[in-house]
Amino acid sequence: MTNLQVKIPTDTWVSATWDEYLQTIENPIYAKAKSYYYQGRFRIEMSPLSHDHAKDNSLINIALGLFCYMKNIDNNSLTNCSYRKIGFQEVQPDISYYIGDNANIIPRGTSVVDLDTYPPPDLVIEIANTSLSDDKGEKRLIYEDLKVKEYWIVDVKNVDIIAFTMVDDGSKRITESQVLPGLLIDVLKEALQQSLSISQNQVIAFLFSQFKERE
Repeated sequence: MTNLQVKIPTDTWVSATWDEYLQTIENPIYAKAKSYYYQGRFRIEMSPLSHDHAKDNSLINIALGLFCYMKNIDNNSLTNCSYRKIGFQEVQPDISYYIGDNANIIPRGTSVVDLDTYPPPDLVIEIANTSLSDDKGEKRLIYEDLKVKEYWIVDVKNVDIIAFTMVDDGSKRITESQVLPGLLIDVLKEALQQSLSISQNQVIAFLFSQFKERE
């Protein structure tokens, strides 16, 4: 990419240097966009968030907060936080978690989290409505490289969750969280499916009973 005045295509990967990427995302028209940089290419996502995307995002955040509260697990949840390895990589997942000893490792006042200074989040979650193939492909490779411990993709259209643990410089499908032991992915899938027909407080009651049973 040599002419930054040209309109940048969104929701696709564009070749660019790191400096060109930074110039692009500093443009005010991208102030509300999500951005990713990996191996000399970047992606800007500006698609408006749908009702379904927002609803699933909210429910997953509530579910994990409830689980951590009931299991007394220290954590901090971050929405659309930017993580950067200067000159090489940047990601902005929908949801990310620092868990246990890392819960409060990022000081208040931090803007973009510098991954040369701080560790990556323990858990990253992408809510995939129009971006499923990319979330399963390129973004998964980025999170493998960044040494995130666990990566989930919430498939909005199919009401599903695809969860991976990061091992041996790759990733492996899991049915139970490794960073939140005892949390079954199928229980969260059931909660998403129930949310199609019942209210959120009823889904929370279901989750409470499921988490209580496993104490």
